[in-house]
Amino acid sequence: MNVSLFKAFSQIKDEKEFDNFLRDLCTPGEIQALRERWQIAQALYEGELSYREIEAELGSSLATITRIARFLKDEPYQGYNLILGRLARKPKNKGPSERK
Repeated sequence: MNVSLFKAFSQIKDEKEFDNFLRDLCTPGEIQALRERWQIAQALYEGELSYREIEAELGSSLATITRIARFLKDEPYQGYNLILGRLARKPKNKGPSERK
């Protein structure tokens, strides 16, 4: 069986399955690196922190922050922007007291 990684990811139903799959697929260090990159991308996308503030808050290197900033701004793939944009537009769940 030769199933693409994309097809494998598309079979994931919830966060628990995603977590379990990543734990099997990646080392703890690789998962931490992915988590760190995602946190940096979110912080840069929100635009409220400087590179130095992100470095201090997340303990990330300036090289990593700069690389992710380049992908957000200059690279043609725009994967970060696509997903961050979708998440920004997603309506928040309202609690029972907030529903009309």
